[in-house]
Amino acid sequence: MSKRILEVPKFRNESDEADWWASPEGRAFVRQGSAEAVLRKSTPAGSSLVAKLNKKASVQIALRLPEADLARARELAGRKGIGYQTLLKMLVREGLQREARRR
Repeated sequence: MSKRILEVPKFRNESDEADWWASPEGRAFVRQGSAEAVLRKSTPAGSSLVAKLNKKASVQIALRLPEADLARARELAGRKGIGYQTLLKMLVREGLQREARRR
């Protein structure tokens, strides 16, 4: 029995894309062994959301977190099929945007 290789669909907006990546199909895509190769073939930078995140230069920092928070971040990221550092960057960005809107 051959395994069907999942493909990244076209998205109308970033919200739809985020929902797909968080869905069982999106997580299955990430888990499949050829996900990286398929992404490289479909678009040079992966999806538009991933491309946007990768465009900006990042700076490496050391951040101390309580063990329980780190464990929770790893658990949540695993359920979403993304890395915990990616999840933490997304949460920091969301928090900063929310705080900026308050002013």
